[in-house]
Amino acid sequence: MANFEREITYCINRFFARRQVHGFAYRLKQSKFNTQYVDVLVDSLDPRYYLAIECKSISGKKLYFSQHFHSDKNNVHQIDAITDFIRRTGRRGFLAVEFRFGAGRAKEAYLMPWDRVLQYYGNVPGISIGDFRLCCALIRSGEEYDLPSLDTNQYPLSPPKDGEV
Repeated sequence: MANFEREITYCINRFFARRQVHGFAYRLKQSKFNTQYVDVLVDSLDPRYYLAIECKSISGKKLYFSQHFHSDKNNVHQIDAITDFIRRTGRRGFLAVEFRFGAGRAKEAYLMPWDRVLQYYGNVPGISIGDFRLCCALIRSGEEYDLPSLDTNQYPLSPPKDGEV
């Protein structure tokens, strides 16, 4: 997992460098005594790139809310905690998922806007790779991922509001 988080961080920073955009992505370190809401934060004065990204690297073709996310000691599900963090900070949320297939098959990775994740959460047990393929694909080049764009027409600028999905 840490490798995918690092790859996403490098991918976003390459995106900024290639487009000469002011912004910076960085990983948050997990610690036993500190709450980590998401894996990667992206800071930019441009609100399109003020982001919070949760990363998941999984085997298989479906991400499950019960299997791939956890609940904290107060029984708050990770999806709910991340949603609250996004609302409080005003960041645009994304779920980055890497599908690992093994046996020589290439990995696939996607960015799904957090509001779309919320449309699935509570309604279905998980999100299939086919649903992720409808979102922003990260292009694999050698051992790196490349982010082609964060099209603001495709991905809403504002985080979800209370009661919105």
